[in-house]
Amino acid sequence: MRDHPSTPLTGYPERSDEAMTSAATAFREHMSRRRTVREFSDRPVPRTVVEQAILTAGSAPSGANHQPWFFTVIESAGARARIRQAAEAEEREFYAEKAPQEWLDALAPLGTDPDKGFLEVAPVLIAVFGQKRGGPQPGDDRKNYYVNESVGIATGMLICALHQAGLATLTHTPAPMGFLNEICGRPDNEKPFLLLVAGHPAPGATVPLAALDKKPLAAIATWI
Repeated sequence: MRDHPSTPLTGYPERSDEAMTSAATAFREHMSRRRTVREFSDRPVPRTVVEQAILTAGSAPSGANHQPWFFTVIESAGARARIRQAAEAEEREFYAEKAPQEWLDALAPLGTDPDKGFLEVAPVLIAVFGQKRGGPQPGDDRKNYYVNESVGIATGMLICALHQAGLATLTHTPAPMGFLNEICGRPDNEKPFLLLVAGHPAPGATVPLAALDKKPLAAIATWI
């Protein structure tokens, strides 16, 4: 017996097995064309596209439905320049001192380096934050649960939504990322999760061949 308010479940029309398989296959094929891009065009993206993608991310499941995420869209040239400067400083230290050789060897086929010029070229930068405290209602100040898991799911849905709209993305995670709190004006109880770069690919953009090597089903799943 339910002892909480509820509403009828909607949004799940009855489908045949064939229709479900077809829909799942179509979505898999669409998402399999997603690529991490490092060469962006500066072609503007309508704000409505970004708003709808963030609202999609905001519909993600979360611990106790506390929705412990916040998204800051960085538009100003000054803020973007500061983010690039801070990110590149961290990346130079990472490549020169912090990263063990095994990690550098793993990155080599992808061609990454400390140069993050895309942070000033791509039209959309979204700083994703996880909130230690909050709650389902604006102004709540309660402990949030499963913050990293919840924010990770929401970020995945954000990437899917942007890809669905026809935009390329890049997940950027310089460490540490505390500079994002300062530049974005976010409080100390929020922890930067990642910086998502999005936009149209630059004409002639390429991706490393190594990035196309995805594990087959047998290597990532089993049935028991």
